[in-house]
Amino acid sequence: MTVIESPRTPARPAPRRGVNVEKWGWIYMRASGVILLVLVFGHLFANLMVGEGVKAIDFGFVAGKWASPFWQWWDVLMLWLALIHGANGMRTLINDYTNPGTVQKVLKLALVASVAVLLVLGTLVVFTFDPCPAGSPADLLPSFCPAA
Repeated sequence: MTVIESPRTPARPAPRRGVNVEKWGWIYMRASGVILLVLVFGHLFANLMVGEGVKAIDFGFVAGKWASPFWQWWDVLMLWLALIHGANGMRTLINDYTNPGTVQKVLKLALVASVAVLLVLGTLVVFTFDPCPAGSPADLLPSFCPAA
């Protein structure tokens, strides 16, 4: 005798193994969004409200800010969180608008590669920034450099 299940019987999904990327991506978006709010508004407050405001922002202002490890780490943390947050959003769009296969893999690979390059370059810019490089012609240096 064959037994037919009731149509209202819930299907039992197969147990999943490994990391649930979608769950952790969702959690990351919420956590990074909250942290980014603090970082971005702190950045805007420090740059626009404190001191002379927007008219004071120039090369010397950035050089002075990045002379402090606090602001270097603030800006790098903001860079990393924002880039990864945006990449995770793009990953979601790629998943939503492409079919699983070669195109999806190529798009995700291009996304990861571009984010990795931008993270490395952005981090290098912040931590290796030197407004007064040694051996530069004096006429090219800012006025606050000792050789100028």
